[in-house]
Amino acid sequence: MKAYIKIFLFLLVLNNYSIAFGQSNEVIQMLSEGKKTSIRGLSVVSNQIVWVSGSGGMVGKSIDGGKSFNWILVPGFEKRDFRDIEAYDDQKAIIMAVAEPAVILKTVNGGKDWYKVFEDSTKGMFLDAMHAVGKKIQVIGDPINGKAFFAMSMNEGETWETNPIDGIQLNEGEAFFASSGTNLQISESNNYFKSGTLMVTGGKVSRLLNARDQRDQYPLPIIQGKESTGANSIAISPSGKNAFIVGGDFAKDTLRAGNAVAVQLEPNIQFNQPQTPPFGYRSCVIYLTNKTLVACGTSGVDISNDGGINWENISKQSFHVVQKAKKGNAIYLAGGGGRIAKLVIGR
Repeated sequence: MKAYIKIFLFLLVLNNYSIAFGQSNEVIQMLSEGKKTSIRGLSVVSNQIVWVSGSGGMVGKSIDGGKSFNWILVPGFEKRDFRDIEAYDDQKAIIMAVAEPAVILKTVNGGKDWYKVFEDSTKGMFLDAMHAVGKKIQVIGDPINGKAFFAMSMNEGETWETNPIDGIQLNEGEAFFASSGTNLQISESNNYFKSGTLMVTGGKVSRLLNARDQRDQYPLPIIQGKESTGANSIAISPSGKNAFIVGGDFAKDTLRAGNAVAVQLEPNIQFNQPQTPPFGYRSCVIYLTNKTLVACGTSGVDISNDGGINWENISKQSFHVVQKAKKGNAIYLAGGGGRIAKLVIGR
């Protein structure tokens, strides 16, 4: 009898443990798929307004929370790859075509018309990501003459200044990945390091950089050494005290070793490895709260509820990018094949 009770209690505890830690309350709702475009640009203005950009000159917009999307083939740019997008509302958005030549376009009438605000045909030019805070937009690109390319606009992308800072010297085989438009983050803080533009590199060398000061360069404890390895994305917590970086090896997208690192930003930079890392290569990570994060990649979607220490896989579906509404709490994902989805938490 006592042995039976012990076994019963053990199974009860094990079952409760599975409910608490083995089952997910997150649901991924597919909104759109089947388009011949690989989406890496995603900008969520509000719970209702969502913009995406991708290959084949495609831009998509929803003003009803993803129930329907208006697809736009940008005239004259049908063969271009728009790897990133920043939207301000349902009328105003900026898209970035990476190379041959590098071009940035803007619309102020909901995508009906686009006009060129930036172009650079320098040999080797390849733009990787852009980030906007208010009217300020910053763009980074692969190295030109060994130094990271940097461009900035202070008026919502109308005019641009290139290399306003002394270009940061990159190592041989070190560059930026144009995987989700999230490997740079504009950070405005009283803390010296956090104030500036934080960037993560990948390839044969992977580092955390601050555009404000070339002395702020930190080797990352993340897998590196090959062209397919390194950091892909950085997110800063709402409190500004922490950051989280994901990446890995996109050529081996189920490999978990060295694919993520938590960063303490104050009072000093400190790196901490997750106890349970994300479940493979991850191209994008975001904070929902100071403790809750979501990461995605070609081998799935993961969530952490303890600041990135432990991760749980919630889907094997492939996505390149995930973003939370700037004004709201809706969470959207996008990826290959025109795939767009909504992540619903707590159902």
